[in-house]
Formats: sequence, C-alpha cells, structure tokens
Amino acid sequence: MKAAVYYQTGPPSVFRYEEMPDPRCGPDEILIEVKAVSIEGGDVLNRAGGPMPATPHCVGYLAAGVISEVGENVTNREIGQRVSTLNAFGSHAEKRSMPALSSWLIPDSLSFEKAACVPVTFGTAHECLFEFGRLQKGETVLIQAGASGLGTAAIQMAKSAGARVLATASSDGRLGRLKELGMDEGINYHDKDLVSEVKRLTNNKGVNLVVDPVGGEVLQKSIASLGHRGRVVIVGNLGREARKLDITTLMPGDQSITGVFLGAEIATERVQAMITGLFEGIAAGKLSVVIDRQFPLADAADAHAYIESRQAVGRVLLIP
Repeated sequence: MKAAVYYQTGPPSVFRYEEMPDPRCGPDEILIEVKAVSIEGGDVLNRAGGPMPATPHCVGYLAAGVISEVGENVTNREIGQRVSTLNAFGSHAEKRSMPALSSWLIPDSLSFEKAACVPVTFGTAHECLFEFGRLQKGETVLIQAGASGLGTAAIQMAKSAGARVLATASSDGRLGRLKELGMDEGINYHDKDLVSEVKRLTNNKGVNLVVDPVGGEVLQKSIASLGHRGRVVIVGNLGREARKLDITTLMPGDQSITGVFLGAEIATERVQAMITGLFEGIAAGKLSVVIDRQFPLADAADAHAYIESRQAVGRVLLIP
C-alpha cells in the first residue's frame, strides 16, 4: 500500500509518500480500504514532535473506508461494511487496521468524507460541552479556536442546546463563516483583547463555560473570562506552548478547570452510544460536518501546511 510517512518529526516537509507493507488484521481487529482521512489537530502535533512507535511512522487518528478483512474474534462487523474508524495512528495510508471496537457503521446517507470527521471531532465536542462542561440552556459558552473542526462542531451543539455562543478566530472572514453555524458573537483575537471583549459582551459577568483546545497563554485568558461558578474544559495544546498557570484566580469565583481526553473512555458503553447517536444526528441533518479542503494522500505535506496556516474553517481531508 501507499502511505504518507516520516522518519523524524518536524515540519510538514518531513512527509514521504512511499510504498509500505500492508497492515495485518489481528483476531479482534478489522482491516479497511481507506476512502477518506480526517486530519486531526493531534495528528499535526504528533508529526511536529510526538512519539514515533516505529520508523518510518504513519500518523493519524481518523479514517473512513470499507472493511476488507475481519478478525476471527469479531462478530459485529462484516466484509464490505462502510465504517468510520479511530486508532492511535495509521490513518494516513491506503489501508489500516484497528480494534473493531473503534469503528462505527456509517449511515447510508452519509459520505465517507463526512463520516471520517465524526468520532473525534463531534465526540470530543459533546464531551466538552455536556459530560464535563455541564452546559445548560440559557448559559453562555466561549469556544476557543472556533474555526477548528472541534470548534465548528461545538458551536452547533451549544446553539442547539439553547446556549449563547461566543467564539474566537484569527480573522473576520473566518468569524463570518461561523455565524452560519450558530455563533452569536465572534472575537478576532488578532485585533481585540480577548478578556476585555468577553467582559464587554457579557456585561462584565463573564461566561459560564469555556472550551479551550489551545492551551498556554490562551488558557490563562480562558480562565480570566469566566464568571461566577464558571468552568473551563481544556482539550488540547494547539498553541504548542508550555506555560505555568496561575490557578489561584479560580478560587474567588468558585470556578473550575477540567481536562478532557476522549480516548480515556472510548470503550465505555456511554461513549460508544454517544458517538453512534452523533452519526445518526448528522445523517438526519441536525448537525453539519464542515469540510474546508481535500488533498490527495500524496500531498499530505501540503495538507498539514495548510492547516498550520490557520486559513481553514472546519476539517481538512486526505483522499487516497
């Protein structure tokens, strides 16, 4: 099979498009012919400086495709079924194997391209807002990195739940596109002071919840944007910034900060059912998968560079 691999971490230019051995299908696994790959924020971070279980390494969490082989212990999947899959790595390839538990059947009305984006993007947004963020109707939520895949999903979900939605992005153009998804107020963090804008838009009350996939200095600003009993959910480090936080500021307002990692509970019945429900909701038109651009798998370096340029709104895909 062909795959986009690298021999050392670094900038997008480390990618090489090469012939690699086909993955093996273990007894509890399935093997798929990949039709679409959703590039996740974690994929970009891992390529830049994450662990390499093998050399060369094939990065990537999410891919959708058609099952071509089923392990001997697998009873709930069949050859020929359309599935969206999640694994620790291996998505940037023409074939991949993964535990059957980390696959979801794709509704007939949903394309491979959209289905590839669902498990992590929408599943993580749901966890941040509702399971750990405890968002309630009538509350105000701030979505950091609103134009990211996670951001576009969270904006829609929060609006559907009856929340007032604030979001940040790097340009007025990107914020304009978020309006279409349900954002009530946008903050261009290049032109405006984030905390001052949040206070202005909330009559100095602050927000009830912040979803923050950026970390670093932005996380400190997220904490400063909270109102009484406000909650911050931290779900990534897109800013790639190591920074010590002053969390003593949480005490006067009875505030809290919680970390979220979807993979920690991916095997639970709750999360399995939640992600299945998200597929059904998207197929029914209740939520939209926002896809910005598609690149051939051979152009993985260009796709990663485009994501790092911060021009995209929604997901960027690779097509084998």
